This record gives sequence, structure tokens and C-alpha cells, in this order.
Amino acid sequence: MRGLKEFHRKFSQNCQNVYEPAEDSELLLEAALVEINEDDVVLEVGGGSGYVSYFLKDRCRYLLSTDLNPHAVKCMKKLGIESIRTYLARGIRARFSLILFNPPYLELEEWEKKGDWLEIAIDGGKKGTEISEKFLEEIRYNLSENGRIILISSSHTHATLEDYLERSEYMWEIIKRKKLFFEELYALKLKLR
Repeated sequence: MRGLKEFHRKFSQNCQNVYEPAEDSELLLEAALVEINEDDVVLEVGGGSGYVSYFLKDRCRYLLSTDLNPHAVKCMKKLGIESIRTYLARGIRARFSLILFNPPYLELEEWEKKGDWLEIAIDGGKKGTEISEKFLEEIRYNLSENGRIILISSSHTHATLEDYLERSEYMWEIIKRKKLFFEELYALKLKLR
């Protein structure tokens, strides 16, 4: 991808204590590149390294990224991404036509928890879907009419998330997949019913 070396150079110079882009980040970017258009007003929740926003910011009308980690917000700003520190999208009153989220989706055992920023980036809470469910309950107020959400899910926790989605106010479909040695990742596209 064009600009990938430049991103990694800037990331390594400016970003410590931040979740590094991995296969899940790549899948979110791949799905977003297919979905985004120049008129979109985009919100990336949990932007982390800024990897996804970095490659999308010039492909839409406006892009904002959030993260709870102050190091991530500082990192994204150094990459030229408008970003604010908040939990999910709390305090943001604007509406967006495209919302992106690569949530933490692992359920960490107590002995695995270290209380650092990396833990926050990967611990999805109860059953690995607690953060995703909280996000989906809250984010509908930021979704414009006919707006779309792209959400990443893992085969380890997807059945639980699917149960939640079947009871929710969202229509959804899997639009991209990425098979890894130990799991399969899914990019879900959601819309309000």
C-alpha cells in the first residue's frame, strides 16, 4: 500500500505505549477502503496507532478518531489525524455516515491482566464482547440516517456477538474475512433497522 513505509517510520518515531497495527487493523482498513466515499463523515473509535485513519483521512469529507489511551491520541495527532481522548465516542454529539471500530475482543483471565494500556487495547471484557456490545448500544446516537458501521470480530467470540446482534436493532453482514493460523477475523457491516 502506498505510504505504508512512511506510516511505519512515523509510528516508530512517535508512538510508544500504543497497540501496534496487526491483522485486525489491516482487515478494518481493507473493509473501510471498499466502503468509504469522498462525501463520508467518518469516526474511527479506538483509533490506537492511527493506522486506519492515516490511510482514510484524505478519502472522505471529514475524519475524527478517538481513543482512551492518551499516548494513542498524541500519536495520532503527530500523524496529522484529528483525534480526541474519550471512551468510545462519549461526549461527541456529531453524527457520522461511516463509523469504524476494531474493538478489543479477547476475554483476559485475571492472571493475564497487567493494568497497562495494551491490556485496555485487547481486553474485550466479559465473553470478549462486552466492549463491542457497549459500543453498539451507545454509537447509534452518532450514526447519521443511512449511516454504516464497520466492526471487527473474531471467531473466538463471534458466536456471542452474533447472539447479541440478533436481538439488537442492527442489520448486519460479514463483508470481509481474514484467516489466521489461530483464528478467523470478520469485518461486519452494520446499519440500523
